[in-house]
Amino acid sequence: MLRELRPALVLFLFFSVLTGVIYPLAVTGVAGVLFPRQAGGSLVLVDGKPVGSELIGQNFTSPRYFHPRPSATSGPDPVDASKSGPLPYNAAASVGSNLGPTSKSLVDRVTASVAALRAENPEAVRKGLAIPVDLVTTSGSGLDPDISPEGARFQVPRIAAARSIPEERIHDLILRMTQAPVAGILGEARINVLRLNLALDAMK
Repeated sequence: MLRELRPALVLFLFFSVLTGVIYPLAVTGVAGVLFPRQAGGSLVLVDGKPVGSELIGQNFTSPRYFHPRPSATSGPDPVDASKSGPLPYNAAASVGSNLGPTSKSLVDRVTASVAALRAENPEAVRKGLAIPVDLVTTSGSGLDPDISPEGARFQVPRIAAARSIPEERIHDLILRMTQAPVAGILGEARINVLRLNLALDAMK
């Protein structure tokens, strides 16, 4: 019996060490040498201090900044740790809402998001700007760091008024910060919200 089990146990231990220890360490080491910034989390530094990651969105709420798309992530309730509640852009709990188009909860949430967006951006509404769908829907990860150029342009009147900056200058900034689809065909044009807001702060 032991003679028959020994080869299976040896192979189990060998592949456990190979695939569970050696391989991950080798991949991590190679990534750290060839792509140190990406392996370190694609951190964005300001004055040498990390202010976020290009890969994980942040919940900007000030009228002076571009706001990200909604997030469906949750986290522990600050009052009762045994319960959970909404915690936007919680990187420890990446998740989408998983709600289908016939879900009443989804319809109610999107309706509330549209109403809030209209209230936050009255000048955009007055100009007849359509609300971009990415500003009222969550992503599959709940951590999407990007918005569409249309989503950025919709917020320009609010930001221009809050910062006393001509709208044309902010539109020029959006144009400069827009990332084209990969190879011109993969994905959609997008703008990293954190990078965009940092560039906004840097404007004279």
